[in-house]
Amino acid sequence: MDIPLHNTTAPQGQLVSFPLAAQTQPSRSQLDNIKAQLDLVLLALEALLGIGSEAVLQAAIELNLQDVVGDRVALWRLRQSNPLRRGTGGRKKLDIEEALSLVMISCYLAQQHQAIIREAVGLLETLADTHRQPHQVALLGDYLDNFTNTYQDRMTEDALSTDALTDLALKLLIDLLFYSNNQGPRRLWMALLDRASHPAT
Repeated sequence: MDIPLHNTTAPQGQLVSFPLAAQTQPSRSQLDNIKAQLDLVLLALEALLGIGSEAVLQAAIELNLQDVVGDRVALWRLRQSNPLRRGTGGRKKLDIEEALSLVMISCYLAQQHQAIIREAVGLLETLADTHRQPHQVALLGDYLDNFTNTYQDRMTEDALSTDALTDLALKLLIDLLFYSNNQGPRRLWMALLDRASHPAT
């Protein structure tokens, strides 16, 4: 199986591929964890950039992935497969092709908005040096509020505490910077596999 990668030196929407080695193909149990992780990455993008399903669907079109993510219903079902979400109406399985498509879309969106992601991470580094809190800066404060409110609205009642959600949101923000470069899809895919293999870490 190949994982499609966006080539930033090629025309928009053109894809290149690299072989997905046997050791990088997830098991069914790993996929159960991966679908939750992917939903969180997309949630972080939403919270920081204010994007919605239209932006995700447009990215799918530009990446020639509309056969997998073709409309709002298809996208909802893919994201609703996250076992942490409220409700039972979504699909409970996510196949490798769907997972890779969401990886591509997430990294493509991160790449499109890399400047904002860099600004947010830069602010976070500056705050750490001055011992100030992220909520004291508008961009980071809005991001954390959006992330926390959306997470609490969508996820199950046994969700994380506010402090834990802040830590998760900031970690995802830093991760987005790595996913926004040319090697983003590979980095995200390998990170998903690692977290799926060690879910407690």
